Amino acid sequence: MDEGKKVFKNVLIAILIGGIVFFIGTQFFTLTQSSLIGSVAFLVALWTNEALPLGVVSLMPIILFPALGIISTKETTVNYAHPIIYLFLGGFLLAIAVEKTKLHIRITDKILNIFPSTPRAMILSLAITSGLLSSILSNTTTTLLLITIALFITDNTQLKLRFALAIAYGANIGGILTPIGTPPNLILLGIMESHNMEAIPFFQWMVMVAPLCLIMIVAMSWLLGIGVKGVEISREAVVDKLTADQKKVTYVLLALITLLIFNAPIKPYWDGLGLSESGILLGFGLLMFLPPFNILEWLEDHNKIPYAIIMLFGAGFSIAKAFVETGLADEIATYLLDMTMLPPLILLFSIAFIITFSTEITSNTALISIMLPVIYSVSEQAGINTVLFMMVATLCASYAFMLPIATPPNAIAMSSGAVRVKDMIRYGIILNLLGIFFIVMIAEYFWKGVFFN
Repeated sequence: MDEGKKVFKNVLIAILIGGIVFFIGTQFFTLTQSSLIGSVAFLVALWTNEALPLGVVSLMPIILFPALGIISTKETTVNYAHPIIYLFLGGFLLAIAVEKTKLHIRITDKILNIFPSTPRAMILSLAITSGLLSSILSNTTTTLLLITIALFITDNTQLKLRFALAIAYGANIGGILTPIGTPPNLILLGIMESHNMEAIPFFQWMVMVAPLCLIMIVAMSWLLGIGVKGVEISREAVVDKLTADQKKVTYVLLALITLLIFNAPIKPYWDGLGLSESGILLGFGLLMFLPPFNILEWLEDHNKIPYAIIMLFGAGFSIAKAFVETGLADEIATYLLDMTMLPPLILLFSIAFIITFSTEITSNTALISIMLPVIYSVSEQAGINTVLFMMVATLCASYAFMLPIATPPNAIAMSSGAVRVKDMIRYGIILNLLGIFFIVMIAEYFWKGVFFN
């Protein structure tokens, strides 16, 4: 089929999907809310069938949302300058510096010396590394630091895909291991405090969640390892000594990781330094242009920044803002109140399913901020364990693997060029369902018996 006709066909399909979702939505929501879910369906369809470039589709909310009366142009565009975008920008600059100095070759060599040089071993090692780092650093920062290394290990496109997803998914999985690993965890503790509920101690949290993280890391690594048996990973000879530029970047990365660790609060023992993580990452990224480093040059290196992914982040934040402003998030949450008559296990599965798939198209932080107070009310009315249900919802908010706008690590994996939306959906839907199942089973048969009896 001619390329132009194919694009036209895929755009029409996306419009049709958006229209169908809009008309279905009018049966349950207001006109504005239906316009929003129709627009989101249209955008997701375009992201999926790749009819238009990623950046072009990601800028469409600026036109669609004001035109359909969802939110204003100002309310939409401000999300394309969200503070977290500058965290990504700083991380991208550091990743470019690592690649330019070929430091990732040295780091890769060290990894390959520890683990067997097989695809399955590499997938597991990258997932474990990403998961452990994400428990103390943000999952966004972890993915940015590791993604360049993963892509260098092999030239095989199928392995690049799996390695990039192993890092992104590993960061999502590992972020829940500690209360400080991801924002929804901190929101849960804050809401518990506001309701005078006893906080979950740091160590107890880790004991509760560690089995889930382990099971999901193993399951994810096994899934990504299907079909790569027998594929070889070639090794290049690596010189023994670091170059001067490699040493500079190494010192910067070590200083960055140290600062991020000390900046992270560990309640109630350490309040952290209180510095903006976005400011830290951007500052360290800009250092690469300044003496005595002089690693990057703007005219030469700025075109390596994945601006389309930055636009994608803006689209995700705009969708999250629209969900809140139109009241659609609250409207969806109220449907949970009608489910309190279900058996507790079915209710637990229902909440896990709703949260997991809702966070695919909106910010997990925004979603959990809206949903936890509602889940608190639902569980109190139903006479079921409040902490158990809130904990399940919180973890499910981080376990979204299908779409690049679901979590920052997913979007960063897309920025690598090794992952397409179709690939992410193909693996992600299986991991979503596995995550729901494992979270509910562990909550029902481990947490309930040991911690919430």
